[in-house]
Amino acid sequence: MPKIKNDPDRESRIHNEAIVDCRPEELAMGWYYYLQDKISFPFKGKIRKNRSISPFKKDETVTVLDMEVEDECESEIWAKVQHKDHNLKLSIPLETVTPVSVNEETEEAVLDCHYWRDKGYSFH
Repeated sequence: MPKIKNDPDRESRIHNEAIVDCRPEELAMGWYYYLQDKISFPFKGKIRKNRSISPFKKDETVTVLDMEVEDECESEIWAKVQHKDHNLKLSIPLETVTPVSVNEETEEAVLDCHYWRDKGYSFH
């Protein structure tokens, strides 16, 4: 895994807004509520990395409809998506989608999540 450059502003925002006062077992829910508050749904996104659990390929376009229900996000943040060429709707990890042409707050929140995961942190 390539080394991710530290971003002090992003680190501060994550620690002061997403996971503030969270015990280890509460990290996922801290992230869940942070993302729910910041992201404007629906939004267009591109698949940023392949995962064996996803039928989507890198650079495919999807519409991110919403986050999955709270109970489904206890160990990973899941997003409900729809593929642009299908009527297929399913859930994939939010960390696999890069927002496209979204407002600043949505982009910042999703990229905070990417940064967290890319740094090797987990939600539990």
